[in-house]
Amino acid sequence: MSSFKIELKKYELPPLPYKLNALEPYISEQIMDVHYNGHHKGYVNGANATIEKVEKIIKGEVTGYDLQGVVRNLTFNINGHKLHTIFWNNMGPVGSKGGGTPGGALADLINKQYGSFEKFKTIWAETMKSLPGAGWTVLYYDKESGRLVPITVENHFMNHIVELPVILIVDEFEHAYYLQYKNNRNAYLDAWWNVVNWEEADRRLQKYL
Repeated sequence: MSSFKIELKKYELPPLPYKLNALEPYISEQIMDVHYNGHHKGYVNGANATIEKVEKIIKGEVTGYDLQGVVRNLTFNINGHKLHTIFWNNMGPVGSKGGGTPGGALADLINKQYGSFEKFKTIWAETMKSLPGAGWTVLYYDKESGRLVPITVENHFMNHIVELPVILIVDEFEHAYYLQYKNNRNAYLDAWWNVVNWEEADRRLQKYL
């Protein structure tokens, strides 16, 4: 018999790394409350409920199911949970960990690949604002090429490049900004630069160098 200890767990809503009002004035406490306690918690609950359904299917307790729809729902909720977990940590309180410019290995890579942080910021801003509809903008790191790879993701269905880890992400669903910025998504994206936690992004990058 195997000596490995295998445990099946439920997904849990992780604690925020800061208070709900910590990102003001750029992201309001009201938005954070709805976003974290409403949407993110909903994805966690949805993932657990769908897993329970899958387990019942495995046991033969459910009939007449649409497995394609079940798997799609599972993907949506698990990705929603995991993306938001990264997103919260990718930001930090204003005047503390939020804003400014990157340092460490991330700064070195940005300067080597883009020539300057300002050029990177221009390209990343254009990428964020190019997303049609709702979704995310994701910055991957490709160890094979040594480059940062920016992409956009529609909804929670990842345009994932195999093996590439996420370094930085931005939530562009309406629930991330509408209560404060209404339909002016670009104003929210411009404000987001003031709360980026570059220290966390650099930490994520250095795990793969």
